[in-house]
Amino acid sequence: MRARLAPWFVVSMGVFACGETWAQASPTLERIAHTQTITIGHRENEVPFSYRVNGQPVGYAIDLCLAVVEHISEQLEGAPLAVEFVPVTPVNRFILLRHGEIDLECGVTTSTPERRQQAAFSYPHFLTATRYVALAKNDMHTVADLAGHSVVSTTGTINVEQLNVLNRTHGLNIAVMLSRSHDEAFSMVANEQAAAFVMDDILLAGLVSATDSPQHFSISQEAISAPEPYGVMMPLGDAVFAELVNSAVRELYQSGAILSLYDQWFLQPIPPYNRVIGLPISAELAAIFARPEAYVD
Repeated sequence: MRARLAPWFVVSMGVFACGETWAQASPTLERIAHTQTITIGHRENEVPFSYRVNGQPVGYAIDLCLAVVEHISEQLEGAPLAVEFVPVTPVNRFILLRHGEIDLECGVTTSTPERRQQAAFSYPHFLTATRYVALAKNDMHTVADLAGHSVVSTTGTINVEQLNVLNRTHGLNIAVMLSRSHDEAFSMVANEQAAAFVMDDILLAGLVSATDSPQHFSISQEAISAPEPYGVMMPLGDAVFAELVNSAVRELYQSGAILSLYDQWFLQPIPPYNRVIGLPISAELAAIFARPEAYVD
């Protein structure tokens, strides 16, 4: 997790003294200033980060991004920006960002060295590890328990890669299945079409909490990966825009507002079913909130 400071981090904020200069220095900001609109890529059902309630995108990552939008509006010194929401999937999120169809992707995209060759990422706003969910009656808790079973994961995610590597290196003889969405994969486990669904543990917890019978499911005790960071995804090669986004995130962290946001989405009842995720802030995530600059590559 701990990495060197990114080259753009040393950009002096003092150079960009007014909204016009900000826009001139950044192609993304120039487009935003011209249209007076910022486009946010969101997920359809990534509880509690980015999902729909009554047709409206909501969640922890959505609220964080809306705070970023407010900060950008202030820096551009114009009228408040309009926000356009565009649904994205694990398959198309990088394509839409690269083509300029979204300015920010606000969901559950893991920041990895490989992905940072395709997009820029904000300071981490969450840490997650890869685990699997299975029916509780099957008593599956470890990596070894996957051996010989059909196991599903969602196409376009790093979890598929991790599952394939695990299968090869440990000779588990797993039949790897691919789903188009997390909901579909979870349903395959519920309907006993797959023995387990491999995904980020917090997303599995969200799916389990949303069921009528959460006690029928169990999330593996053993993790398949080390904790990895989620970040807001931004266009690659626009250092000025990335610094402006990160200055907003840094302000949110240093003010303590992030703690209220975390409490709202992870420790309090959330829509639409008023269920509680029940996940306190980890020591590792608290360290990121306290000193985000130390966790940028």
